[in-house]
Amino acid sequence: MERPLVVGVDGSDGSLPAVDWAVDEAARHGLPLRLVHGSLWERYEGHTPSIGPGRPAGQVWADHVVASAAERAGRRNPGVKVTTDVVPADATDALLRAGDDATALITGSRGHGELRGLLLGSVGLAVAARAHCPVIVVRGDKAGLAGTHERILLGVGSPDTGREAARFAFQEAEVRGCALDAVRAWRRPGHASAEAPGRANEERARAELDALLRDASAAHPGVRVNRTAVEGPARKVLVHRSAAADLVVVGARRRQGHFGLQLGTVAHTLLHHAECPVAVVPQGVPAEPLP
Repeated sequence: MERPLVVGVDGSDGSLPAVDWAVDEAARHGLPLRLVHGSLWERYEGHTPSIGPGRPAGQVWADHVVASAAERAGRRNPGVKVTTDVVPADATDALLRAGDDATALITGSRGHGELRGLLLGSVGLAVAARAHCPVIVVRGDKAGLAGTHERILLGVGSPDTGREAARFAFQEAEVRGCALDAVRAWRRPGHASAEAPGRANEERARAELDALLRDASAAHPGVRVNRTAVEGPARKVLVHRSAAADLVVVGARRRQGHFGLQLGTVAHTLLHHAECPVAVVPQGVPAEPLP
C-alpha cells in the first residue's frame, strides 16, 4: 500500500501554500494526500458538560480546519485522493506520529501563535529536526513555490548525512523532468597561507561529490546533473543558489538512541532563509558507543 504525503494544516494563512504545494507534489508522484490537524480540544472540553445541543467549539473548529483544507485540495486537483484526520495531540506530535506511515511530511513555514519576526514556526522546525521520514517546509518566493525554475538544488554533505538526500533529490528531478544542481561546498584550511593554492581542497570536494552521487546517479541515468564544488560556507552558498531552484534538498543525521533535535547548521539556515521549499531528508546512523 502506498504511503501518503502528509501535510499539516492548522487553518492559518501559512498552511495554505503548503496544501497547494502538497497537492501538486502528490499529483506528480501519484500518491494520496493525508491532511492532518493536531488538536487538544478534548483535553480542555471533553470532560466539560455542554451547555447546548451542539458539538464542542473545539471539535467544530478542528473539523472545519481539515474540511476547508480538503475542499481547497479538491479545487486544486480533483484527481488527487485526499483524506483528513484530526489527531488528539499537539501539532508537532501529531505530525511526527503521522510521519511513521508517510512518504514525506509537508508543513508551512509559519502557523498560529508564532511570534512576529520568527522566520520559521516552532512546529516546522521541530518536525524537520525529529522526523524519520523526509520533511518538506514550504517557503520561498512565488517562482520557487510555483516550480518555474525547473531545477532541483542538492546540498551534498558527508556520506553519513547525504546518501538518502541524494536519492531523494534524483527521484524528485526525474519525476519533474528537470535538472539537478549538486553542490559541494569546501573551505580553505584556516592555517593555510594566503599564497597556498586551494586546488587540492577543490579536487577533494569534487571527488567526494562524485562518490556520494555515484549510486543515485546510476539509479536515475536520465537525470541531467550539474556538479559544482564551491569555496565558501555551505549554508551561504545554498541560500544564495536557492533563489534559482524549485526545491533545495539537504540531509540530516538521525542518530539511534538520541531523542533531541537533530538538525545541522546548514539545514537550520535553509529552513529560515531559503527562497524555495526545503526538503530535509534524514539518514540513520548507529549510536555512538559509550566510553
